[in-house]
Amino acid sequence: MLLKVEGLSKSFSGIPALKNVSFSLEVGSIHALCGGNGAGKSTFFNMLMGFYPKDSGKIYYKGKELNISTPKEAFAKGIAIVQQELSDIPYLTVAQNIFLGQEPSHMSVINQKKINKKAQDILDRLGFDIPPKAQMFRLSVADKQLVEIAKALSHDAEIIIMDEPTSALDSEDTERLFNVLRELTSQGKSIIYVSHRLEEIFDIADSWTMFRDGEAVGSGKVKDITRSDLIELMIGTSLAQEFVKENQPKEEILFSAKNITIPHKISDITIDIKEGEIFGIYGLVGSGRSEFCDAVFGLDSSAKGEVTIKGKAIKKSARSAIDHKIAYVTEDRKGSGLVLSASVYNNISLASLKKNTAFQYINKSKEKSRVMEMIRKFRVKLASPYQIVRFLSGGNQQKVVLGQWILTYPDLLIMDEPTRGIDVGAKREIYAFMSDFSASGHSILMVSSDIHEVMGMCDRIAVFKHGELIKIVARENFSQKTLINLAA
Repeated sequence: MLLKVEGLSKSFSGIPALKNVSFSLEVGSIHALCGGNGAGKSTFFNMLMGFYPKDSGKIYYKGKELNISTPKEAFAKGIAIVQQELSDIPYLTVAQNIFLGQEPSHMSVINQKKINKKAQDILDRLGFDIPPKAQMFRLSVADKQLVEIAKALSHDAEIIIMDEPTSALDSEDTERLFNVLRELTSQGKSIIYVSHRLEEIFDIADSWTMFRDGEAVGSGKVKDITRSDLIELMIGTSLAQEFVKENQPKEEILFSAKNITIPHKISDITIDIKEGEIFGIYGLVGSGRSEFCDAVFGLDSSAKGEVTIKGKAIKKSARSAIDHKIAYVTEDRKGSGLVLSASVYNNISLASLKKNTAFQYINKSKEKSRVMEMIRKFRVKLASPYQIVRFLSGGNQQKVVLGQWILTYPDLLIMDEPTRGIDVGAKREIYAFMSDFSASGHSILMVSSDIHEVMGMCDRIAVFKHGELIKIVARENFSQKTLINLAA
């Protein structure tokens, strides 16, 4: 036994976040830490890493009681973390980010050449095709996620905590990562693996522990539990179906994008989306999925081509897109979807201020009524509408982003990785919303790296590869093999 936790508890402002939790991790194993958003998983591993002090309980590491008060002490002891929320420094290089705080130096002078060499060695070992000299701000969200993984491995840790490490990765990069994890465990390393993608737990983990409402409600070997049993433990009830889909597309075209091109990124892409349709885009990392969404929403000034909705041409600007009832839920909710230092109330109201304003003044009564309507509609769990949004769980933050854009009353909703990093219960709520939204005659353009998700929710799927549209596949022809073969 490498790590043993007994009776761990933690409260914030008198509200329990973790209650008398016990946990154990064996040498050379991958232990899945399961649970919904707000179940206490983040609190647990933040205490292991020294971000939070424990209120009570004991942590034993290699048979000795462990007391860590800072992340630096955790790294020194051999405990590292790959965090879901990216913590890169944008204007430093990949290599500088990987070795931040542990740079090789001589007489206080950092040896940059050595950093680049060591970074390249780690990236090669992982099979990640990322230049060590590239600046972080030039990378995609998925590549930044890979750099976070490389950063954790640079510490040569005995225990690696991985919080949603594949949330921005496609199936190819995920399988590559799993091969690395299997190699690490064969060398005696141990992994605490957190993921809301349940199929990954059955692919990669040896053991599991389920958290719910701050308590450990079950644990065991993965081979001894089924997916449905795991879901029932997670949400406290059985889940009749994972995907909710009741929309029926009409024949009328709502939205068209013709010959969309961004130099060196995407080339000559044309799609039509029908009224009431959920239209999917699937492809591997670097296929141009998010770049296409940025282009049609007017976020990339270099984009060329024509975008129309209900027969009206749209200028290449986000303001024009919003005015023509297009909304965009981006893949990076913390980087571009939310103002993290602002309240839930202000975030939900942000995109629709124009609708609540008359003669340069905000109608506070109207604004509050609409904000509260969205909080109720999406069942956002919060202490108060004025709670700072960064303190919400990932699933509740995603609901805030959705509420923000639904208040613009869009005809077309673009959703890029809409369920990234959220639990199965919150996913189902978002799927139900998507079904209702499209069933009412509106349309959705959905981008997802989760092949089960696009197959479960979409009416047609456009497969992208290397910035080009390879084929549009109708629902009756969906198969995992077909989509992966087209994408890869």
